[in-house]
Amino acid sequence: MPNEVALSVRNTLTGILPPLAMPFDDDSKLVADAIGPQIDMMVGAGVRGVVAGGSTGEGHTLSHSEFVTAMTEAHSATAGRVPFVAGLIVNSTRDAIERVEMLGDIKIDALQVTPVYYLFKTSLKATIKHFREIWEATQIPILIYNVIPWNYLSVDDMITIMDEVPGVVGMKQSSGDLKSVTDLLLRAKPENLVLSGIDALLYPAFSMGAHGAISALTCAVPGTTVTMFDAVQRGDDAVARDLHFKLNALWNAMPHDQLPACVKYVQSRQGLPLFHPRAPMEKVDADRQRLIDAALDPVLEATEAARAA
Repeated sequence: MPNEVALSVRNTLTGILPPLAMPFDDDSKLVADAIGPQIDMMVGAGVRGVVAGGSTGEGHTLSHSEFVTAMTEAHSATAGRVPFVAGLIVNSTRDAIERVEMLGDIKIDALQVTPVYYLFKTSLKATIKHFREIWEATQIPILIYNVIPWNYLSVDDMITIMDEVPGVVGMKQSSGDLKSVTDLLLRAKPENLVLSGIDALLYPAFSMGAHGAISALTCAVPGTTVTMFDAVQRGDDAVARDLHFKLNALWNAMPHDQLPACVKYVQSRQGLPLFHPRAPMEKVDADRQRLIDAALDPVLEATEAARAA
């Protein structure tokens, strides 16, 4: 029998699901009323859902009160137009459950949950227990956010977790190894959700059948990634491949250790106010802005042409 929880999520969360970039001011304070305009931009670009509290959103830096504020504001701004996914980047099962409980009656369509990310790696048995207890306490479907290098879950691990915990319905695969995406698509159940978080390889992941993406580029240029995903779905590989190479040039101009700052700068080039990363991450300086601009302009031009065709 199909996992009905997974099937429901699979039917709801297919496509581009950008992780919000949290707006911080010069003093690293959350500017909550700036979340709504960002979501409006994303919904206008045709995204299929939004994720709050991920890595691009510097979710690991949010205090409990900031987490509640950000999630409440983001959920309100979606206004039911697209599904809402809450990100949990935490180091204990208790903290994960408490954060969800603090959100009260907010309708959350799924949780994006990392394995614990501090120094110590948990066993597979403990990891299964971690995800099971979060599911049993919240009854909210869970997507594994497989991004922690020293607590990285193998394909075998993720298949086992989904088999053992019916509330774990899929994953965002963030390794640069495209074979792991292939193996997940090959071995996961048909109702499971396999999403790419590999910015440089979105096009090949979509071409293989990945069900969508949650990644920095989907937040930076949501219209472009939606256009590329849609092009793959209708078999227009010429458009998708052209956008792929232009997106990779942009990706190469955005240093990973400064990624949230770069995403916010790219958003500002598309009409949103320029917000900053949370200290001690550095802002994007003028030299980096010029490099990003040189790669971004062809992306935006190609996207406009593809959408007009």
